[in-house]
Amino acid sequence: MPTKEPSPFRVGSVRYISRGFVRKSYPERPAWSHKGDFGRLLVVGGSRRYSGAPALAALAALRSGCDLVTVAAPERAANIIASFSPDLITEPITGNCLNNWHTRSVLEMAKQADAVVLGGGLGRRPETMTFVQNLLARLDKPCVIDADAIHAVSANKKLLGGSFILTPHSGEFLTLTDHEPSQNIKERLEQARLFSSHMGCAILLKGHIDVISDGKSVALNRTGIPFMTKGGTGDILAGICGALLAMGLEPFGAACSAAYINGLAGDLASREFGPGLLASDLISFIPRALKSILG
Repeated sequence: MPTKEPSPFRVGSVRYISRGFVRKSYPERPAWSHKGDFGRLLVVGGSRRYSGAPALAALAALRSGCDLVTVAAPERAANIIASFSPDLITEPITGNCLNNWHTRSVLEMAKQADAVVLGGGLGRRPETMTFVQNLLARLDKPCVIDADAIHAVSANKKLLGGSFILTPHSGEFLTLTDHEPSQNIKERLEQARLFSSHMGCAILLKGHIDVISDGKSVALNRTGIPFMTKGGTGDILAGICGALLAMGLEPFGAACSAAYINGLAGDLASREFGPGLLASDLISFIPRALKSILG
């Protein structure tokens, strides 16, 4: 695993993320590697209605190079997710949604993981929002906070810390900050930088051009295409982020590389599927994107 993040971005400067940056960031694998050396990820999400989001995140993480991925989800969702692929490990949790009674058991699962992805498909029931808040208050692992979990932390931003990555789209950024992100890229990156600096965590603000900041440095990503507005593409991005965190990258570097890889996978997939592109189509293109980056 890398011991030092490559840093092509000078503090206070803005650069587009390059293929070379991702190549330098991505961990090399010694010949004598073992299962688990390159990340154990816990994906927490799902509800009675939504099973696809955590499944997409988990499969994306595996395709991004993470060794082991476990999905903790309410029982119905977990059973459906287990049927998607024999590569997935699932932990069924009693009930139709996650609530505060589940906090202790999920924290025990997190002890076995190097990083956590939280939010996809959770829903926004009050008891689930409380679960997210109590989990994050006690979690001591790097974490990607996505989707419904963003709405939970918007009510208590003191939960945010340096090992977390927030992955909001424009509407979720508005929920977090009470400010709609500008379409002027200079204004948008300053909004992201100020929020990241104030909250002390990394942010990946998704959009036509992704903006990534840790409060000091800011990076822009321009891979990706408009066909990626389909539901689930954000879950793919969260899964890639989580995989890179689990493999040892720091939050800013993980968010930068994940944005680039996710967008490049979309670029490649769009050549085949065009406007019919689905989030699930991206998964098989992640290895192709990595191959083109790593050579």
